[in-house]
Amino acid sequence: MDLRRLLNDTCEGYRLTEKDAASLLNVRGHEVFSILAAADDMREKKAGTIITYVRNQNIHITNICKNLCGFCGFGKAPGDMGAYCNDRVAIEKKVALAVGRDVTEICLLSGVHPDFTMESYEEILTWVTRAAPGVHVHALSPDEVAHASTRSGISTVEVLERMKKAGLGSLQGTAAEILVDDVRSVICPNKLKTQLWTQIIREAHRMKIPTTATIMYGSYENAMDRARHLSILRKIQDETGGFTELVPLTYIHTGTPLFQQGIARAGATGMEDILLVAVSRLFLDNVKNIQVSWGKLGLKMSELALASGANDFAGTMFADDVSKEAGADSAEYLDPVIMERIAKDLGRTLRQRTTLYELL
Repeated sequence: MDLRRLLNDTCEGYRLTEKDAASLLNVRGHEVFSILAAADDMREKKAGTIITYVRNQNIHITNICKNLCGFCGFGKAPGDMGAYCNDRVAIEKKVALAVGRDVTEICLLSGVHPDFTMESYEEILTWVTRAAPGVHVHALSPDEVAHASTRSGISTVEVLERMKKAGLGSLQGTAAEILVDDVRSVICPNKLKTQLWTQIIREAHRMKIPTTATIMYGSYENAMDRARHLSILRKIQDETGGFTELVPLTYIHTGTPLFQQGIARAGATGMEDILLVAVSRLFLDNVKNIQVSWGKLGLKMSELALASGANDFAGTMFADDVSKEAGADSAEYLDPVIMERIAKDLGRTLRQRTTLYELL
């Protein structure tokens, strides 16, 4: 591979293939810095010099989950020690706290509770939107859409229509992990297959429900699997334009069954983390925003990611139980004052945004 020529051609408009992307993800040594620099140049061309963030709060509904994926330390079976499901009073209390913190987004995080139906999701969305009028609700995943469809005997389109009517502002592009079914059969065998995930995402986009795109990497997959995943996202974005951003999620291994059973390795290396961001920027020429998950990467690695193709600092969060239960060291609250210090160190400007990337 002529790396210099490939990077130059990419910056001039050449569209990387899956094979190109896999090759770039496998580069090591001093040539890595050429990839990072090219990705940073592409970031400036596509997204400018501003680093954005959203003032949001995560609200966890339940950790009871039908899937119990091997990469997750958060999910519990019904009756397990520590299993919980918040009721209306508890949820409204959390929402009131979020409103008091002047957030513009509430992000609902949840296990896929085996007993939840379409009506369950409608109730939760209604409770939240009534308690926080005007606050954007970013919630649910294609897996929860599929679950509501199965449990209530209705189509996934009807599920999305009813969720939107109940107050859903944008759908989470989670439950994607790696969109390669051979990998999914190992790391998340109980989740929906790739075809259904992509179907539901396309349906949401056609209904003008924007979604994020995610990739959870560093467990069992290889570089070609990651490249294939990015290719699927790029194709969807070509068709719909409905992804607001890519959210790379590095696998936190410590407290997960997949690692404890010797199936997964000990997560991605720092080099893999940075290359995933950089190659995503170069490959996803139709996705403007790439986010850093500071709760998983830590602040110093997040700053490097922001110098390697990323342009968004995610959100204030206030809580991320999913990352904490998996073993992340720091996943609570990030003060924008700290974000601004990092932005200045990079010679860039920090700006608050909405969920849909309108600057405030």
